[in-house]
Amino acid sequence: MQATMQIFLARNNVQAGPYNLEQLNIMLASGEVLLDDLIWHEGLDQWQRVGNVTNNQTVYRPTGATTPDANDSIINNVTVFPEDTSNTKDNNSISLDRLYGKPERSKNVKADMTTNRHQTPHNNVSLNKTALKKTVADNDKVIGDVVLAPIMSRILATALNGLLYVLAILPLVMALTKMDVDYTKFQNIQDMDAAYQYSMSLMESLPSSTLMMSQVMVFGLFALQLLFIIMRGQSLGKLITGIRVVDQTTHRLPSFIKLVGTRTLLLFIIYNLLFSFTSFLGFVIIAIHYYMASKSPENIGWHDKLAKTLVVKADSSQLVKKSKSE
Repeated sequence: MQATMQIFLARNNVQAGPYNLEQLNIMLASGEVLLDDLIWHEGLDQWQRVGNVTNNQTVYRPTGATTPDANDSIINNVTVFPEDTSNTKDNNSISLDRLYGKPERSKNVKADMTTNRHQTPHNNVSLNKTALKKTVADNDKVIGDVVLAPIMSRILATALNGLLYVLAILPLVMALTKMDVDYTKFQNIQDMDAAYQYSMSLMESLPSSTLMMSQVMVFGLFALQLLFIIMRGQSLGKLITGIRVVDQTTHRLPSFIKLVGTRTLLLFIIYNLLFSFTSFLGFVIIAIHYYMASKSPENIGWHDKLAKTLVVKADSSQLVKKSKSE
């Protein structure tokens, strides 16, 4: 019975299928079908979350399933495109090409999701194709409906953020170069209090206009960075390089706690402490992060492990909030 089972899936109120059990399990294993997608086949009273019928596993082993009647329509509350409903048996048809983001075929060629069995997709057909709007290069890693950001893009984004910070403190640096600074005061990590007192005395020696300009530029940069991180999941460096932070599970913007609390403020505190001891240690930890990411199948470094996030190529669909029905 399971070999001939006709399985239908739905996401964002759009239905796809039919698939057989082997195809479903392949797409589950590859991440193309998500546990939050909806599923229906003969034997189920109604649409259900995929994870509910698989016990949140990436394999489905149904019991007591029967082959559905090909004439039964099981589309409920799904999106119907007007041009797909003409000259068909009912209003429950939808264009497979539209669903998978392919160029539309001639309007004379219709695809009825409930009766057109010869349209059964092969393993390279995915519910997630509509989300992959960016060109996928041969060496890109694809996880479900997202393309992982290349490691070099992430390194470049970090370098750009560092450069922006340097530009923000440039007036302060230029003013300090004109002063006789005793850098040995900062080399004794055993006496951080003395280093702090000396730095404060240097600040007091600077013109008030220079200090004000530096403060405005630094706090302005931090405010702008925080705004883009909250609204788009991107620092300015990531915005320039076209990459974004998303949640590992939903592939949408992470929660505020993950995005701002863990991945932004906590990391800022950690690296601020590291660089206050020695710049070398800070750069070593950054290098370890990117080395871990380069060796991970999902490009996950310790930043990502800490916040349970992924860094991916930015796509507008990632900014859409997940509805409760998804």
